[in-house]
Amino acid sequence: MAVLAVQQIRRMRGGAQGQLMLGADGHVYVVKFQNNPQHTRVLANELMASRLAAAAGLTVPETDLVEVSSWLIENTPELEIDMGRTRARCLPGLHFGSRFAGGTMPGQVVDYLTEEHLAELKNLGEFAGILALDKWTGNANGRQAVFTRRQREKRYRAVFIDFGYCFHAGEWRFEDAPLRGVYYRNDVYREITGWESFEPWLTRLENLPAETIWDAANGVPPEWYGGDQSEMEALVEKLLARRSRIRELIEAFGNSDRRPFPKWGGRGGGWREGAWKGGRWGDTMRVN
Repeated sequence: MAVLAVQQIRRMRGGAQGQLMLGADGHVYVVKFQNNPQHTRVLANELMASRLAAAAGLTVPETDLVEVSSWLIENTPELEIDMGRTRARCLPGLHFGSRFAGGTMPGQVVDYLTEEHLAELKNLGEFAGILALDKWTGNANGRQAVFTRRQREKRYRAVFIDFGYCFHAGEWRFEDAPLRGVYYRNDVYREITGWESFEPWLTRLENLPAETIWDAANGVPPEWYGGDQSEMEALVEKLLARRSRIRELIEAFGNSDRRPFPKWGGRGGGWREGAWKGGRWGDTMRVN
């Protein structure tokens, strides 16, 4: 069952030109429309990758299908897409909805934290988990997150958003590169000391049941990917096969010029490429 949108609140930032909208269920959603400027498939990507992240226990917003009626679009001038030289009305129908991290209750949501606040995040370790998810799904964009806290709370929690460029946006292919799908600040990776820092999320992703991945795929409306079921099936098969490559892809990032894991291997150590032996990673050497 889709959630019916009843009111447009404001336009959101970002290339997909999402809209903040109130649903009939009382929740506030960031809604991305089928005729967004990026690609219709980014809706499929958002729904699938968000639900896979949730299945691994990562902090992501709840997602749903949001139905926007012709009447609401016709009576809300702000529901339009800027195409550059022209503007187009948002299409009615089923669209992707992600619950707004701030909800409807008073609180605070920000997209930037000082180094001090970032170090005190309640779930700083989850940046290792979302890195594993982004490498697995071939996120071609930088990792996006917002930070929330309730009134009277001092510490923030990271909420991971924007999965539209997983599977390389509308192309549904995997073009792996060390610096894709990573957060722009090394601070979030500073406390990673070894593969144990990626747990429990890494093992959950590597062993995610095939049924879970198929369920995420089957929840996507066919009109979000052109109705070609064979292409969706091919995407899922590639995801199933890539589970065994997640550590390899993380290691490629660790070996990059970013040097994101300064504590890997022990105090005062650093990252150096480990050996792949018989389908498992050997011990990573410490560089002093």
